[in-house]
This record gives sequence, C-alpha cells and structure tokens, in this order.
Amino acid sequence: AALKAVLRSQVSAALKEGRVTPTELCQRCLALIKSTKFLNAYITVAEDTALKQAEESEERYKRGQPLGILDGIPVAVKDNFNTAGIETTCASNMLKGYISPYNATVVQKLLDHGAVLLGKTNLDEFAMGSGSTDGVFGPVRNPWSYSKQYKEKSVPKSHSEDEESNWVITGGSSGGSAAAVSSFTCFAALGSDTGGSTRNPAAHCGVVGLKPTYGLISRHGLIPLVNSMDVPGILTRCVDDAAVLLGSLAGHDPKDSTTIQDDFKPFELPNLTDVSKLSIGIPKEYHALGLSSEILALWSKAADLFKNAGAKVVEVSLPHTCYSIVCYHVLCTAEVASNMARFDGLEYGHRSDMKDSTESMYAATRREGFNDVVRGRILSGNYFLLKQNYEKYFVKAQKVRRLIANDFVKVFRSGVDVLLTPTTLSDAAPYTEFIQEDNRTRSAQDDILTQAANMAGLPAISVPTALSERGLPVGLQFIGRSFQEKQLLTVAKWFEKQVQFPVIQLEEVKRHESGVFQHQKSASFS
Repeated sequence: AALKAVLRSQVSAALKEGRVTPTELCQRCLALIKSTKFLNAYITVAEDTALKQAEESEERYKRGQPLGILDGIPVAVKDNFNTAGIETTCASNMLKGYISPYNATVVQKLLDHGAVLLGKTNLDEFAMGSGSTDGVFGPVRNPWSYSKQYKEKSVPKSHSEDEESNWVITGGSSGGSAAAVSSFTCFAALGSDTGGSTRNPAAHCGVVGLKPTYGLISRHGLIPLVNSMDVPGILTRCVDDAAVLLGSLAGHDPKDSTTIQDDFKPFELPNLTDVSKLSIGIPKEYHALGLSSEILALWSKAADLFKNAGAKVVEVSLPHTCYSIVCYHVLCTAEVASNMARFDGLEYGHRSDMKDSTESMYAATRREGFNDVVRGRILSGNYFLLKQNYEKYFVKAQKVRRLIANDFVKVFRSGVDVLLTPTTLSDAAPYTEFIQEDNRTRSAQDDILTQAANMAGLPAISVPTALSERGLPVGLQFIGRSFQEKQLLTVAKWFEKQVQFPVIQLEEVKRHESGVFQHQKSASFS
C-alpha cells in the first residue's frame, strides 16, 4: 500500500521522506525486467551492480545527504554507451564480450547524481536501423503489443494467429530504451539520436523522446555512428522528467571538443498558462509521401489546439526538406565508413581465426563481426568517399546540409518559436510486415520526418499524443531553436497536459505488480 501511494506521487519525494527505499525500488524494477523478459528490451541486466548502487543510495538518504533528485532512481542505458565493468556490445558480434575500461561521460554523470544503473538496452546493430530488429540479440517487442488497449482493437486474421505473430516493433534504433521506459522497468533511459533514433521509438512506444541541441551533451564514450550528427537522447514518461535528466547531463566536457564552452544552468519547467505570445510553425513540406491520414488528422488537431488556446499558428516553408533524406544518407554512410574502420580485429572486439595474412584476417574479422546492414553502409560510404566521387557526392551533400540548416534559421528569424510536425509516418508496424522491406528502405521512410533536425543540430522532442485506431501510440514532434531547450520543453509540457495521453495497461505488469504501476505517470520522479 505504501509503494502504491509512492508511485502515484513523486518518487524522489517519496525516497526523501522514507516511504520507499532505493533498494525496494531497484528490486521492484529488476523483478519487472524478469517478468517482461519476452520484450527483449535489455541485452545485459547488471543486477548485482544495481543493488549495490541502491544500497549506497540508501545510506546517503539515511544520512540525509542525497546527491539530488536522481539519487536512487533506476535508469537504463542503450548498449552503445561505454560502461566500465559492464559489457558494451552495440548488439554486434564485433563487440561481444567487450568491457570498456571507462564510463561514457553521460553515464558517469548519471552515477555521480546517484542514479541506479539497471543494465544496457537492445538496439539495431551499431544503431543502424529504425526498428530495433537488426541486432544480433534479436528484435525488441513493443510493450503496447501486449497492452489491453491494443488487444481490444486488434483482430487476429485467423484462429491460429496469436500474439506471438501479432506483436509490433518499437521503432529504432533506441527501441530497447523506449521499451524499458514504456514497460515501467526503469524511470528513464538513455538512447542515441543520429537521424531520429530516440524520437522514433519514443513515438511508437508512447513515451517522451528528447534530442538535445548538438553540443549540449557530451558524446564522449558514445560509440560513434555519425560524429557530426550523433546526440545522446533522453527517454522518459513525462516532459518534466526529461528536463531533469537534461539538467544533470548537459554542459561542457573537456573530453568532447564539440560541447558548448558555457556553463549550463539546470532549469525547472514553468506551468505555461498563456500561449498567446507563442508562434507555432507548421512546415508544409512535412506533409510527406506516405503520411497516414490518421496522423495527418492528429497533426491538424494539435495545430487547432494551439490556435484555439490563443497561439499564432502559421504555415511555413522549409524548401530543401525534399533533399534532406538523400543528403542524410550520403553523409551518414560516409561517416559510418570512417568510424567502422577502427574495428579491425587488432586492438579490441572480435578477431577472426584466419591466419593466412594480416589482410585476410582484417577481411574475415569484418565479415564475421558485422551484419549485412553495417557492411552495406560501409560499402556505400566508401563509394561516396572515392577520389572520383568525393566532390560529386560528399561535398555536394555538405552544401545541401548547409541549405537545410539555413531553412530553419530563416523560419526562426521570421518570428516562429517552435515547429510542430509528425514524428513518424504511421503507428508501429507489425514485425512480420516490417521485415518485408530491407533496412535501407525502411530507414529512408522512417527517418524522413526526424533527420533534418540532426543535420541542422537543433533540439527536438517527440511527445505521445493519442492512440491510433489500432490502439497504438502516436507521437508529434516539436523542433526548437538552437540551445533553447527550456522554451521547447515548456511548450511540450503544455501540450502534454492538454492531450492527457493514456497510461499503458499491461496485463503482465498488472499481474506482477498488483496494479502498482498502472497509475498516472507513475514514473515521474520530478
């Protein structure tokens, strides 16, 4: 009963008041991880480490010296962030068994604030994908596949069809982190976002997904995909929690020269009551090919919500959007080819038994260690970087990227505060349907609404908005001005309050936890 009361209110306050202990909270989350193992959200569960951290947190609370709002809060981290003493695999045979000697800066900051690290979450191999289906540990299942809301709406095509074949994807590549937060196994999780890899699964799993401004959070210890676009992402169950995590993680890092030099001041989000001074931009180019009528209607409804509340809603143009996905894939594969060169079997990771020559060992190591998706992107990237192709593809794509970034600059200079767009083209696809198309085709479709923010380095957040006709989550995206996270999150919080997105009703969780996790935003620790 005490725990029931705790999770209905603010977890951090409950910890401080002693109504629940960090160890109890940690044990509850670990039990849930076990009971929802079928989701395949976690690659590694660091049970002993987590319980030890929870005990240390408990001692601090007993002394009346907690390290802050995150002290004792269970979190998870995508398995492409380095963690000292815990295996980091990137869901690839290439890094199976690799244990980093150091923590990524963001991981260290979480630990320094007293957070309890439960484990590492599943992803597409080396974060290359949009479904969390292409990792060596198998696909991640969307918790909403097992929700009461989805089961009531989904009608099996035949009597033999069951939930084993009817489950839907989480989106990707941070699908494990999104599923972990959505299924109540942790209170927040880290993802990475290169072209939408935090926002896409957030939209499909009904959670908040924040991609901060490039350079606001350190990338040190995040195994790189595309250095010029990678950003650590934040997944939580409400916007306030995302702001808390941002405050703990943001700021200069001497180990990452791309981080801002100025000190970052954590902020508390105000409760916005008057939106009459806001200008919301609706980019006409985001009415993309393949956008479902359901999401289009929801997008229009959201715009009307702002308009009826007194905000100025204007249609804007980002004319180079139509080139963005092609531009993104040229730059992405080029940087991938460069970054993947370090995995040669010599220093760490997998090494082939081939001993004919050094060259044959290199080739065999990479053939055995990487899947087809990774090898395909390396091949494409090296093609674009060939001497005869460099100007034609890579340099031209960089010029187009500048035009795309300038489009955003012009729109924000015109007086627009925040852009409102869809996050995804549709709700989550069934796994059996998703795998009919290859990774490259799917990524091109699924990144189309999100990758432009990465190319421009802008902050963006996906907020769960409503359930589709199939009973699955749909999210909408807000894109803000560079380094204006407070304004972006304040608008997102207002919108979140208006839409009142329903809490997932998970039978597995309900059976295991007797309803404890079923109540309003039970995850909120802020």
